[in-house]
Amino acid sequence: MPATSAPPPPALRPYLTARHELLWNEVDAFAAEHAAPRAVRMEAAPGRVERKVADLMAARGWFAVTVPAAFGGLGAGHVAKTVLIHRIACVSAAAAAILQATLIPVGALLHFATTEQKARWLPGVSDGSLLLSIAVTEPTAGGHIGGIETTAKRTGNGWVITGSKVHIGNSHLAGAHLVLARTAEPGVRTSQALTALMVESDRPGLSVAHHRPGLGLHGFSAGRLDLNHVRVPAGNVVGEIGQGLSVAQSSSILYGRPNLAAVSLGIHEAVAATTTSYLKGRPRYRGALSDLPVLRDRVGDMEARLRAARILAYQAVHLLDQGLSCDADLINAKYLGHQWAMTSAQDAMELHGAHALDRDYLLQRLWRDIQHTHPPAGTGEVQRIRLSDAAFDEDHIQWSERLAAEAAWAQPDPSAA
Repeated sequence: MPATSAPPPPALRPYLTARHELLWNEVDAFAAEHAAPRAVRMEAAPGRVERKVADLMAARGWFAVTVPAAFGGLGAGHVAKTVLIHRIACVSAAAAAILQATLIPVGALLHFATTEQKARWLPGVSDGSLLLSIAVTEPTAGGHIGGIETTAKRTGNGWVITGSKVHIGNSHLAGAHLVLARTAEPGVRTSQALTALMVESDRPGLSVAHHRPGLGLHGFSAGRLDLNHVRVPAGNVVGEIGQGLSVAQSSSILYGRPNLAAVSLGIHEAVAATTTSYLKGRPRYRGALSDLPVLRDRVGDMEARLRAARILAYQAVHLLDQGLSCDADLINAKYLGHQWAMTSAQDAMELHGAHALDRDYLLQRLWRDIQHTHPPAGTGEVQRIRLSDAAFDEDHIQWSERLAAEAAWAQPDPSAA
């Protein structure tokens, strides 16, 4: 595999502090030492959930990269978060997926939990003893939040939750799940019908289905949760009753989409590095394949897409760290970042010819892994609809402006990364 460790390109200098650059180097070293060998093992045993790399990242406090220091976190902001996910994804998209999946419910807690709830759950995230998942998607409704059928009913001083959730990132690693459930009677509009509740993994009635490997991201668990009359206390409600849609949507925009943009970017860089290395080393016509103008033309297109995706990903989270309105920029980074990485991966497959079909060759893993960044946090169709809202200047909540500016990490301490 071509070396992926490299200093930040000059185009990112406007977005990176000196501490970000130190973090970049630290993550590259971690990825080379720990993620790279485990990526090979994960591919060899797709039916197993990878736990060790999660433990190693947790020990470094990376699951709490945006958690304020008051709760034991790094308080380093979204650019630092993107550095973590991006650089790990260059070596192992599955390891990066483990990291990004817990960061989404962490964001929900930061924005909507009470101070007491943050003190209850975030220190465990910070010291690595607690990983989280967010459980929204369902077997029938899919990602259509308005179609959620899981219910939470009041009983005494708590709630009883019944339903099923699927495609839940870190389903087998999480010690607690942020579950979105219907708490209103039929007919109540979605914006007031749903509530977010924390459900600890050891609650009676909660079961996690056996891990089933997907097309790619081998080692990452994205499984099914079944909740059979699971009881939780009233203190496990995150946000207000009926505010679940806001909890889910804001977390998807402020965390899910930029996280997936970073995963796509890491895969994209690995695709480009693998392709150029192959073409330079493949002899043809008294030279190498890399000397052929027709192939250089296609690689040039790949390089253009990669450079643009990199700028989009980092510019969007830089705006978020500044507390500026950037919902559409975060959406666009995910949408175009995935689309461009997909195109480059397909070009790379064709440029490699039959060699790309070798089961043990890196490129095949990269091609399979990039498929997994399309559905989460909204498919391309969903992103285009949201971008059209921005084009028509329709009155939608700007979560970046409303929430990021309030957060302790919105103006990150440059020395905290």
